[in-house]
Amino acid sequence: MAFDPVAYDAVLLAGGRARRFGGDKPAAPVGGRTLLEWAADAASGASQLIVVGPPRDVLPGAVVVREDPPGGGPVPALRAGLGQVRASWLVLLAADLPFLRPAHVARLLDEARGRAGAVLVDGDGREQWLAGCWRTATLRDALDAYQGSSLRGLLGPLEPVPVAVPDGDRPAWYDCDTRDDLAAAERLL
Repeated sequence: MAFDPVAYDAVLLAGGRARRFGGDKPAAPVGGRTLLEWAADAASGASQLIVVGPPRDVLPGAVVVREDPPGGGPVPALRAGLGQVRASWLVLLAADLPFLRPAHVARLLDEARGRAGAVLVDGDGREQWLAGCWRTATLRDALDAYQGSSLRGLLGPLEPVPVAVPDGDRPAWYDCDTRDDLAAAERLL
């Protein structure tokens, strides 16, 4: 039995300073679309799309909120996005994952059933904390009790199911942290 894809909201983290990238990373084009559009497409089954970051004229209908302080990192961004979540599950994604697809998100949701969540792991088995799904109530409780600033410190203790997907030429976990990463993604697309 597959997970009901309508039963989740998506939180896309599209703020941050992008120091290594040198510009508005989520708005950067690759393959004829912005990185933010690729991430939104991966979560196309979401009941609600919540974008945390500065307003952009890219995703009509998305709820846009700002982390406090702006550029404060993924934990404050998650706090801001989680405040808008209404569904019992949420998908948490970075806005720089051009190869993540709806099938990957569906797999994360399916693997998480009966657990606190599931997180994508890269080819070396490392958790990709900005590509996962979480039971909303569990994440809210954890965030309410958390005083740190590390996403791993917040999410790791929830013991999510690690989900590996075939790497192929376009690994789902590939993120674009630098302009070179973006150029490599453009070549792979």
